[in-house]
Amino acid sequence: MKVTQTKLPGVLIFEPDVFGDARGWFAETFSSKRYEEAGLKLPFVQDNVSFSEKNVLRGFHFQYPHSQGKLVQVLSGEVFDVAVDIRVGSPTFGQWFGETLSAENHKQMYIPPGLAHGFCALSDNTLFSYKCTDYYSPATEGGIIWNDPDIGITWPADAPKISKKDTNYPRLKDIPKDKLPKYGENK
Repeated sequence: MKVTQTKLPGVLIFEPDVFGDARGWFAETFSSKRYEEAGLKLPFVQDNVSFSEKNVLRGFHFQYPHSQGKLVQVLSGEVFDVAVDIRVGSPTFGQWFGETLSAENHKQMYIPPGLAHGFCALSDNTLFSYKCTDYYSPATEGGIIWNDPDIGITWPADAPKISKKDTNYPRLKDIPKDKLPKYGENK
């Protein structure tokens, strides 16, 4: 398995070994021991799967407190996956990293607790899987508007399909600092 550190501390790209032949392929998508050896020693307590059509944009979501780390991958289709550092005091606060994840490239992205997460489906019938380090907590859920100009993400969809909830989130600069995670508190 290949592991790549991105420009955001803690955001990792995993490329599991894939074994294929004329019949298809096999990949180990998670082994606690193997991921611990790669530096990811965390309990995962909840798995989620979402289904999206092309140009559906979900995010940016976070929880605080009860921040969730997420190991994400695409089971069918393709997405442009994005993490935004919203940890107050982080040297990369307000910066983002994006990666194309697909069923074909088998890449996984780990987004540590304290970062906001979102993605845009690049194909129809996209199945997206999340392994989470904490349980979903509606009372501590927050979000950032998907097109925050201070963050400056260039999304791959001209007219993304976005939920009403996601279009009503504030800009990062408008969220009180006491409502955001702090750098170093989830180590």
